[in-house]
Amino acid sequence: MGNPIAAWTTEHLYFGQLLDLLEKEVAVFHTGERPSYELMLDVVHYMREYSDRVHHPREDAAFACLAKRCSGIDLVLSRLLQEHRVIARAGETLRKLLEEILDGAMVARADVEAAAATYVAYYRNHIATEEKDILSRAGELLTGEDWKAIASAVPAGRDPLFGEHPEERFRALRRRIAFEA
Repeated sequence: MGNPIAAWTTEHLYFGQLLDLLEKEVAVFHTGERPSYELMLDVVHYMREYSDRVHHPREDAAFACLAKRCSGIDLVLSRLLQEHRVIARAGETLRKLLEEILDGAMVARADVEAAAATYVAYYRNHIATEEKDILSRAGELLTGEDWKAIASAVPAGRDPLFGEHPEERFRALRRRIAFEA
């Protein structure tokens, strides 16, 4: 097992890149042009499939271990757990709107912009809180046994975008990430 804190931080960096792309596409609304709804949907799809189903459950397991080892952190952990649910719901709302648009439905840009802003704001705040309040404590307090328990609590999920064998679906998104870098 590699360094779990480094892996956690790396995933946060990846998620930040994707949130940047999502924000850039939403900003296209203000130019009067059409954003790449396909790209936006790929970002949200990845975040829903990987982050909500692998990354956040792994964090939930880490939070449970950390709660046992760090008194006074319960309120922060409870808020972060709640944010996982809010982020998932906001992501699902945004995903549905984008799919409706791509299926030809008329959806108000303001609805998409509000859904994206909610998603991005919650996600960025969530990452910032984990980076500020959780990662260093987890690195200091969690034991090798804790990390093994965390790894076994969540089925291994391969990263379909940033992993060793990215999915074909994310080809355009990978090109855009490379272009932005």
